[in-house]
Amino acid sequence: MRVVREIALHVFKESVRDRVPYTLVFFAVLLMATSYLLGQLTAGQEVKIIKDLGLAATSLIGLFIAIFIGIGLVSKEVERRSIYNLLSKPVSRRQVVLGKYLGLVLTLLVNISVMVAALYGVLAYFWFVSDPSVKAGWETPALDPALMVASGLIFVELALITALALVFSTFSSPLLSAALTFGLFIVGHFNADLKRFDQIVASRPVAYLARALYYLLPNLTLFDVKAEVVHGYHVPATAVVSAVGYAAAYIAVLVATSVFIFERRDFK
Repeated sequence: MRVVREIALHVFKESVRDRVPYTLVFFAVLLMATSYLLGQLTAGQEVKIIKDLGLAATSLIGLFIAIFIGIGLVSKEVERRSIYNLLSKPVSRRQVVLGKYLGLVLTLLVNISVMVAALYGVLAYFWFVSDPSVKAGWETPALDPALMVASGLIFVELALITALALVFSTFSSPLLSAALTFGLFIVGHFNADLKRFDQIVASRPVAYLARALYYLLPNLTLFDVKAEVVHGYHVPATAVVSAVGYAAAYIAVLVATSVFIFERRDFK
């Protein structure tokens, strides 16, 4: 575990030195500030707009970080030929894959924490300057703890996306890895439609194929509770626990697949 931890910290430090995460996080914070200005133009809906845009920005910027850094976790080492120096040391390929994945997950955690803190900061300022009569009309409090639930599930979803990017990074080019990962992200948010595909098509084989894809592809709708939190609907604890459990199992399979491919790849 010591080797895995050192590799993870190295990936984290390398990502921190990269200007891309800083730029994306700054952009997200700017979006949150913009949402505050937009909220001033919509009487009675200010808190909803700030929360909605803030969570959407956190999810979108986190996605870019997960994809555009995740796809280079392995391929960048191969292109630089630094993989040979790394593997010449007493480090197994399994430790390399695990360390790099955990390093990017740590990078995501720090960046998402910054964005969530910025969102709460904007909401706190809005709560401070708002009139008590305005606050009385809010469906949910400005500093709603449920935002942490939505943000936590965003992080879990992005950890799964990172694992997908890692799998593609072990055998394909960065451009193809980015396209495949983004494509599965889109499909994952419409995954539930595959389950009802037999109601659309008459072909039984196609319906069976769609049902198989429903269970095989990641179901990312489990992690999207932004609308429920923004509108003040209760998110059951069982739904959160099941979503986290689903993600943990899926991530374990994806990381194991990455290790399997990477251990059998010939770098000569």
